[in-house]
Amino acid sequence: MYIGNQERDREGLCVQRSLSRPVRHDNIHLEIKVRRIFGSGCSDFTDCEHCEERRRLYKNHNLRYYSPSLTTNHSYCTAMSYMEVSPLLQGAAPTNTYKTISRGSLDSMGPGELTASGILSTYTKLEKSLKQERPKQSSLITIFSVWNTIMGSSLLTMAWGVERAGLPAALILVAFMAALCLYTAYVLLKVNKHHGSDNCEVPALCRTLLGPWAEVLAHMFSLLVLVGANVVYWILITNFLYFTVNYFVDMNSSSNITEYSTNLLCPRHLNESLMIAKPEADSSYWGLHSTVPMYVALIVFPLLNFKNVSFFTKFNSFGTLSVMYLLIFVIVKGYAWGININTIFAETRPLKNAAVLSGMLALSFYIHNIIITIMSNNARQEKNGRDLTIAFLLVTITYTLVGAVFYICFPLAKSCIEDNILNNFEKHDAMTAVARILLLFQVVTVYPLVAFMLRSEAILLMAIKETKVLTVGINVSIMAMCVLFACFCPNIGTIIRYTGAVSGLVHVFALPALLQVRSLQLRGRLTFCKTLFYGAIVLFGALNLLMQFFISE
Repeated sequence: MYIGNQERDREGLCVQRSLSRPVRHDNIHLEIKVRRIFGSGCSDFTDCEHCEERRRLYKNHNLRYYSPSLTTNHSYCTAMSYMEVSPLLQGAAPTNTYKTISRGSLDSMGPGELTASGILSTYTKLEKSLKQERPKQSSLITIFSVWNTIMGSSLLTMAWGVERAGLPAALILVAFMAALCLYTAYVLLKVNKHHGSDNCEVPALCRTLLGPWAEVLAHMFSLLVLVGANVVYWILITNFLYFTVNYFVDMNSSSNITEYSTNLLCPRHLNESLMIAKPEADSSYWGLHSTVPMYVALIVFPLLNFKNVSFFTKFNSFGTLSVMYLLIFVIVKGYAWGININTIFAETRPLKNAAVLSGMLALSFYIHNIIITIMSNNARQEKNGRDLTIAFLLVTITYTLVGAVFYICFPLAKSCIEDNILNNFEKHDAMTAVARILLLFQVVTVYPLVAFMLRSEAILLMAIKETKVLTVGINVSIMAMCVLFACFCPNIGTIIRYTGAVSGLVHVFALPALLQVRSLQLRGRLTFCKTLFYGAIVLFGALNLLMQFFISE
């Protein structure tokens, strides 16, 4: 047989050779399987003169015939798009793939004998290779990853947030915010399932469904979250370094014979001096809010200019150790103090002060910008909802345990609770000193990663090429900003609540709601009640931000 159109000789080649041989029943089954994977056995998208003959052969074997003119099916699109984005195939030369199928090809455009068994065999090998390149993790590891990622500096401020809101309101707010943040995170997973991919992220979804403006908005407020994280971490490094150095200096001083107390402190009533025995003013070269932030710059600046910041990811497990130690720390101290709730319900709190905790929690439960990446590594994608719920439940229990237990057991006036609970302990307390050392090491190793993400996000928004001069310039700007905050506004609770309220409005409430509404609209499932529901989520985020400006410090 011969097809007259010269441009279709290659496409018709497999038809000629397959029809020149007797058609076996198992060969037809194999061809159907290949056709369902690749769309068409001959990679032709128009009917040819042999379709009637092929249709007759299929009919004799009681098999369904798939015309080459049919639109490429979904399995083909999924398989090919998955391979196109695979790192395995991006660097592979096309001739190597052809040689896998047939070694004797004289055709510069493809194989000489593109048989069905060869295609299927090659696809199976590629599929196995792709699976090896994209290892999946169990549900347990996924749950632990989400829990470990959400846990952050908010753990130190949770008791302060409970004190500002009052215990009853705090317990309700923690449960409500956990449920709401869990839902909006799950909404992002559902939207990505319909309109994205494993490699997709929130800004890409915003560009696809809402437009370029939404993508820019997502990047801008991701930048804001990273700015807040950099400032908070800098203040914590300054605090931990200051008290750790003082602890060892006092321990090693031979002339110091004072017996220090390990009682609790109320810094607000001690003129911000945490020394009990002999309150001493900071020296001119060693001050918590003057010189130490600059010393931190000398320590951190070399770390910010590492070419490969992935080195610091090796210390991620150290963060888990710090969180576990803080849990043990609070439980041990609470057990030693006992329950002190005589005046909890007698102490009234203005309702507006509850917004302090809600603003903090918007950042405390914030994982929405990377939730798709984390959950895409789950081996059981159908269990993403269950695993995400368990992870958020564990986070809620952890926050409640630290915040509520510390508040209930704290023996002094509840108004003495600091936005960093370690500031309520005298610096010579052994458990407190260990906590500060652990947290100092953790924050120092995490800060270069956060600064790198901030620098990358800034360069992405500026749309300019990254150079050494630009990198150093951005690093210096970041450090200058952090030093100013550490000197003039070292209140991490205030920074966290404002950052959480602003970024939470966009990333936790508005963008997930808008993406879901647009997704439902495209799928023809949007109703008036659903529109009201998602509009209420955005409205809550806006009110949460607005209330931050009516709170007295």
